[in-house]
Amino acid sequence: MANAEQYVLSIDLGTSGCKVGLVSLTGDVVAWAFRPVQLLVVDSIGAEQRPQDWWTAFVEAAREVLSLGNVSRSDIVAICSSTQGEGTVPVDRNGQSLMNAILWLDMRGARYLKREMRGALKVAGYNAIKLQKWLRLCGGAPALSGKDPAGHMLLVRDAFPEIYQRTYKFLNVLDYFNLRLTGRFCATQDSILTSWVTDNRDPNNIRYDDDLIAMSGIDRDKFPDLVRCTDVIGTILPDVAEALGLSPKTPVVAGAIDNTAAAIGAGTIDDYDCHLYVGSSSWIAAHVPFKRTSVLDQIGSIPCAVPSRYLMIALQSSGANNIAFLKDRIVLHDDGLVQGEPSADTYRVLDEIAARQPMGADGAMYLPWLFGERCPVDDQSLRAGIFNLSMEHNRETIVRAVFEGVALNTRWMMKPIQRFMRRRPETITMIGGGALSNAWCRIYADVLNVTIHQPHEPMKANARGAAFIGAHGLGLMRLDEAVRHVKIERSYEPSPPATRFYDERFGIFTELHSRLAPLYQKLNGSKGSKNE
Repeated sequence: MANAEQYVLSIDLGTSGCKVGLVSLTGDVVAWAFRPVQLLVVDSIGAEQRPQDWWTAFVEAAREVLSLGNVSRSDIVAICSSTQGEGTVPVDRNGQSLMNAILWLDMRGARYLKREMRGALKVAGYNAIKLQKWLRLCGGAPALSGKDPAGHMLLVRDAFPEIYQRTYKFLNVLDYFNLRLTGRFCATQDSILTSWVTDNRDPNNIRYDDDLIAMSGIDRDKFPDLVRCTDVIGTILPDVAEALGLSPKTPVVAGAIDNTAAAIGAGTIDDYDCHLYVGSSSWIAAHVPFKRTSVLDQIGSIPCAVPSRYLMIALQSSGANNIAFLKDRIVLHDDGLVQGEPSADTYRVLDEIAARQPMGADGAMYLPWLFGERCPVDDQSLRAGIFNLSMEHNRETIVRAVFEGVALNTRWMMKPIQRFMRRRPETITMIGGGALSNAWCRIYADVLNVTIHQPHEPMKANARGAAFIGAHGLGLMRLDEAVRHVKIERSYEPSPPATRFYDERFGIFTELHSRLAPLYQKLNGSKGSKNE
């Protein structure tokens, strides 16, 4: 039985860094710390991070949280993680990483994946025979942009053959963290998904398929054993226990990748109840009772932590990373032009600027494709830009345009999502760092024409979801019981005049994509596709 004095040490490792929280079984975050992690851009289309940087960030943040003394260490009943998905870490038999982690943004594997698609008959760029098998068994197919482990592993195999030979296992980010915590090589039913080697037709019995593994081009023995998100996979290693000051008997629950944990931490566990995550990336997701795939729209329903259910996910590469880009590369970029100390709370100031600027940014429009896009078009050549600037505009105009442009990009997914779910969502719970912005929640409500729910501490939803998964894994609480503790602080109803205005703007947004896509292809299309 659960009691109010039990806590989970929850790890939320995103692209921007590692957050660690002490979360009660009722979802209260009583201690919180964050450490940033550097993103490394390689050859303009590659994105990497150092796995040791993840671990160092975790240990430092965990020590800070534990040192606060808010909770007795004896009341910590488990460690459970939520991490960025679709990253790839090749490790040797000793669990040592052999190179930097290849992230979900990385497109270098596209050229090698396209070689695997050779065949007489193609559908939407895929080998038709392979595509049919992927869809039937997996419920999806490798991203032709190369942004998932299917492309990453081929990149290692063909571009770094010496590392491929030394690789004992390919691990996703979550799997690597669990290895560092417990010493166990394993993958969860959701972390393995975008390797596209598992039969997902029974959500309660996800298993490897020999034919799919053969299609992947990767040796069978390089894939780790499979576990469920709610499985207890071991206890923490002695060196981890010593570093954190925890009992070496502390259990580790397998946990989940970010979109799975977020759906639970947002409280959206019922069928078709949508959440919108706005962090470095962005997605809309909802649990559904069926396995279905839309190849053209890049939407699928995937295995998740909730028994007997799938999670519909529509993922975009562009989210609050656009605001981070605006802050770090434009507003606060250290080039000698601006002197003085930056604001201690730049994001709050940007939110205030966006709120006071007129709807429509005085005609300026922002296209938020900093690193290509995935849904509803899988196009690695797209890039960001500001359209229709004039002499009357200023930096404040651009701030408002960026906020609106990201929301318009999300709206681009809504029609395919409605087709996929065969219903229109009336409400969406918004989480992630972007949901801290009241101005953005208002913009999203008007742009999407839905009621936006803003939960308490929306940036901590992933950590809260990991805690709920941990509690379920220990048998302390069912997931449907846990999500009842998620509190909605504020709701934003769409304004009909604003919605009509954004309807027109959305038409211009999609027309800009149609007209500019061929130019983006000319400028950027050759990147990642050489030597095909």
